[in-house]
Amino acid sequence: MTKTNGSANKSGLVTKLYAWVAVPMLLASANVVATSGSERVENFRLMDQSGGSHELHYFADAPAIVLMAHSAQCEATEDNVAQLNALQATYREQGVEFLLINSDLGDAPAQLSDNASQVPILLDRTQLIGESLRLRQAGETLIIDPATWHYVYRGDAAGADVILRKLVGGQNSLSGELSAQGLGPVAAELAASTDCALAFPELARREQHARISYSDDIAPILMEKCVSCHRPGGIGPWAMSNYNMVRGFAPMIREVVRTQRMPPWHADPHYGEFSNNRGLSDAQTRTLVHWIEAGAPRGEGADALAMQQTNWPQWSLGEPDVIIEIPAEDVPASGVVDYKYKMVNNPLQEDVWVRATEIIPGDRTVLHHVITTFGELETSGRRTGRLKRGSGGSLGGYVPGGNGRPYPDNTGVLLPAGSTIEFQMHYTTAGRATTDVSHLGIYLYDVAPQHELQSMTLLNPRIRIPAGAANHEESVARMVQDDILVYTLLPHAHYRGKASEFVAEYPDGSSEKLLSVPRYDFNWQTTYELTEPKFLPAGTRIVHRTWWDNSARNPANPDPNREVPWGQQSWDEMLFGAITYRVLPTTGEEQAAGGQ
Repeated sequence: MTKTNGSANKSGLVTKLYAWVAVPMLLASANVVATSGSERVENFRLMDQSGGSHELHYFADAPAIVLMAHSAQCEATEDNVAQLNALQATYREQGVEFLLINSDLGDAPAQLSDNASQVPILLDRTQLIGESLRLRQAGETLIIDPATWHYVYRGDAAGADVILRKLVGGQNSLSGELSAQGLGPVAAELAASTDCALAFPELARREQHARISYSDDIAPILMEKCVSCHRPGGIGPWAMSNYNMVRGFAPMIREVVRTQRMPPWHADPHYGEFSNNRGLSDAQTRTLVHWIEAGAPRGEGADALAMQQTNWPQWSLGEPDVIIEIPAEDVPASGVVDYKYKMVNNPLQEDVWVRATEIIPGDRTVLHHVITTFGELETSGRRTGRLKRGSGGSLGGYVPGGNGRPYPDNTGVLLPAGSTIEFQMHYTTAGRATTDVSHLGIYLYDVAPQHELQSMTLLNPRIRIPAGAANHEESVARMVQDDILVYTLLPHAHYRGKASEFVAEYPDGSSEKLLSVPRYDFNWQTTYELTEPKFLPAGTRIVHRTWWDNSARNPANPDPNREVPWGQQSWDEMLFGAITYRVLPTTGEEQAAGGQ
C-alpha cells in the first residue's frame, strides 16, 4: 500500500505556480502584494456546527486549504459565505478544502446550525485558534499550503479567487516560490467593517498571562485531569512529577491540547453529562495554553506536583475482597495473536453480590483489552470449553487508561457459586517476547444491593465498509421491553472508527441523542458514565450508529484499498455498543417492596 502525504507529489492548484509564471507577474495580476517573512499555521482540531470534528492536518494531501473567518453578527456574512460556497463549487473537484472558523463568542449555536453554508463552520469556543491565526474580522480569508503549512494568502474572498485561478495546474509550491525570492505571504487589503470586527479580549492580556500562577492555577488542572495517567507506573509516557518536567514538555502539551488528543475525552459536550469526564473546560484550556504561550513561568508558591504521593496504590479502589490470577499468556515479539479465552472457576463457595471490579494488567505494552464474563461452562456442541450464551453476566474488563470504578449506587452483579469466569484476552505484539500475568480484583457487598445491574449489547456483524470510503455509516437497534434506567454507554470500533452515537427513539415519536462521540479514538475505549441515570420507557428503540474512515487520509488505516468486514482483529471492524442499566419495578412490585 502506498499512502500520500502533504509533501509528496503535489500537483494541481492553489499552492502551485505554472512553471513559467514568475511571482511578480502573479502578484501584479492579482492586485495584491507579497509581504516579508513567513508564518506557519499550527495544527488544531475543532468541532463544527453539526457536531462533526475536523483536524487541519487531516487535509495534508490537499493542494490547498481555504479558511475564512465567520461571524453571524456581521452584516456581510451572507455574502461572504456565498462567495466561499462559490469557490468551493469551482475548486472542490481539484481537491481544495474549504473551512469556515467562528471565533465570535457572541454567536449562539442555533444561529450557526441554521446557517446556509455548504462549508463546515468550525467552532472556536476558546478563541485560541483565532488568536493564533491573527484573525481580525469576519470574511478574512487565508489560503494555507499543506506542503509547508504556511499561509500563502490573506485577504478577502475575491482576492483568494484570483490567486486560485492563477495557480490551477501549476507544479511548484507557492510558499516555496515566495520564500526563494525573499517574500512572505500574498496579502490583499481587507475593507474594514465595524460590525464584522472580531474581538479577542485575551490578546490585550498577554502581560497578565505571564502572571498566571503555576502553583494556584496550572498544577491543580494537571492534578485533576492528567496526573492519573502521567505518573510513575501510569500509562502516560512521562510523569508530571514537578514543574521542571511540565516546563520541558510544555510545547507538546500545547500541541496535544490544541488538537484535542489530550486529555483523552471524546464526547460532544452538547449531549449528556458524564461523571468520568476527563476533558478540559474551555476556561481550563485557555488558562493552560495562555500560560504555555507566556513561557510557562514558574512564579511563586509550592509545587503541588513535586509534593504529590510517590507510591501510587496498585488497586485504585483499595485492596479487593477477592483477587483472581488470570492464567499466563506468552506473547511473541511479532505476528498476530488470536483472541485468548482463559477460564477460571469461581473460587467462592457461596453466591455473592459484586459492587466493583478492577483488572491490573501484567504487561500494558501488549494487553489491548480484557472482557470478563461469567456463567455456565458449555460441555458439548460448537462452544465446548466456552460459556453458554445467556447463562451469566458481565464483570467488566480492562482497556488502556481504565481504572476500577464502583457500580452505581444500590446496584450490583450477582456472582453465583460454582460459576465459571471467562476472560477474553486481546494481545498485540510489541517487538519483544513477554509473558502477561494479569489479575482481576473483585469487591463485594456485605449486604445485597437493592437493584441488579444488567448489560445490553448492540452489534451488527453484517457491516461492509467500502474501500476508500471516508465517512461510511452503519447502525443497529434494539427495542427496550421494560422501563429502565441507563447508567453507562460504550461505543466500540477499530482502527477505522471515526464517530459514534447512541440515540433513543421514544414511543411518542420523539428522539434524543444520549451520547455523541464525533472523534472516536481506538486507543481509548471509554465507557461514558452518566452523571444522572437516564430513564427510558418500555418501547423505546435504542439506535447505535458508527461512522468509519476507510480512506488514505486516516493515518491509522491499515489498508484503504480493502473492503472491510466484521472481525475480531483490529484490521477488521466492529459495530458494537454496550449499555449498563437496571429494570425499573412495575407498580405492583413497587408496592410489595414498600415503594423502593
